[in-house]
Amino acid sequence: MADPEDVEREKAERAERAAYHVDADRKRRERESAKAQVLVDAFVASAREAGFPTEELTAKPWSGSGRYRTGVQGWYLRRDLSIGVGTDGGYYVLVTAPQRFGRWRSVALEPSPPPLQVGAGARDGESIALDALLKLRLDAGPTFT
Repeated sequence: MADPEDVEREKAERAERAAYHVDADRKRRERESAKAQVLVDAFVASAREAGFPTEELTAKPWSGSGRYRTGVQGWYLRRDLSIGVGTDGGYYVLVTAPQRFGRWRSVALEPSPPPLQVGAGARDGESIALDALLKLRLDAGPTFT
């Protein structure tokens, strides 16, 4: 039979290792987001310089159909209107929880930390490096959607 002290020590060590990995992952994501934000800021500057018109970004509910107004001005990055960049340099994932009266009122939308790899973990062909996505959007010109 295992000594209760050994069991407790092993549990504490496992918890410590797990906390270390969680913290290391958080720090890695923060570093990546900082690098990605530089790319997003450069995109905003380039889009403004090129005279790309802005539009109000809309969000799609997770389930159901239709789009919700957000009050955020910016540019869509994907043709399916699932990701956008605001004029404020915010990176927006344009999918939200269904909201009562969402079609008639604006929904609150908070920017997300931008990833270096957009759609990581998605189906094949849906993942793309952020720098490549931003370049594709700039190359598409002002009439994107």
